[in-house]
Amino acid sequence: MDEKTSVNLLSKHGIKPTSNRILVVKALAEEERPLSLSELEKQLWSVDKSGIFRALMLFRDHHLVHTIEDGEGGMRYELCFSHGAEEDDDDLHVHFYCEKCHKIYCLHDTPIPLVSLPAGFTRTGCNYVIKGICEECNKALR
Repeated sequence: MDEKTSVNLLSKHGIKPTSNRILVVKALAEEERPLSLSELEKQLWSVDKSGIFRALMLFRDHHLVHTIEDGEGGMRYELCFSHGAEEDDDDLHVHFYCEKCHKIYCLHDTPIPLVSLPAGFTRTGCNYVIKGICEECNKALR
């Protein structure tokens, strides 16, 4: 993602584009999987941890990133390109957590199972993570 596209994406979400925010958006866009704060720190060594964290929290509050629990008690962050209500959110998808390499993969083509809630309950989010061993790690085991 180039700088102009990053600035436009930030602006669409009502976020003032600063140099650090642009760097964080570009780093998230370069990966095809959700990233942890420590992974972002390694990529963005010129930006301090608190700056990255503040950008991520701002992005979350403005629905520019999804947060995904990573299977180890931590959080991962993934860019969200849709702008509608969650029911219409085309970024809602299944994630796979590899217990060997600790990466999270987006499974866009895997359908999310329908979960019926009891009367009086309202869904405000959904975080569907399958745990196991990824294809690459399975190949290494053979």
